[in-house]
Amino acid sequence: MKKCLIIVDYQVDFVTGSLGFEKAKLLDEKICNKILEYRKNNDEIIFTLDTHGNDYYNTYEGIHLPVSHCIKGTDGHKLYGKTGKMAKKEDKHFYKTCFGSAELYEYLRHNEYKSIELCGVVTNICVISNAILAKTAQPEIDIFVDSSCTASNDDKLNNEALNVMRSLHIKII
Repeated sequence: MKKCLIIVDYQVDFVTGSLGFEKAKLLDEKICNKILEYRKNNDEIIFTLDTHGNDYYNTYEGIHLPVSHCIKGTDGHKLYGKTGKMAKKEDKHFYKTCFGSAELYEYLRHNEYKSIELCGVVTNICVISNAILAKTAQPEIDIFVDSSCTASNDDKLNNEALNVMRSLHIKII
């Protein structure tokens, strides 16, 4: 049975763009090493991409976070760095308009895995949202979040999110 790696929103706007932060840059090599490990074992790799349109400021998120980011068709929407170059067409890509992906949940719910691991950004927003969806979709398997491969622009919120995930039986490594 395969394992599954989910790379959450490792996109230009979250690394060097409008919502970028220094710690996000440091994840590129680590995430690439994870991808290599999973590819070597013929495991599944999934990417989520935060995806907004030109109407972003009229959306609920845009009203509450008025920073234009990850607009479809812009450089900021693209996967970042070496990680982006390692993405393959055959990898699943889920384009989501909010923090968690309902499509990802449905996909995970209908597939069997030995385990699911998540990495990427932002720990206290999209990583936690999708980790909870993964745990909901696959409640009887190990869900992992590698704390060395996730980051937030706020260390306190990053640690709090990791602790909340621990309390939900998501294994933090």
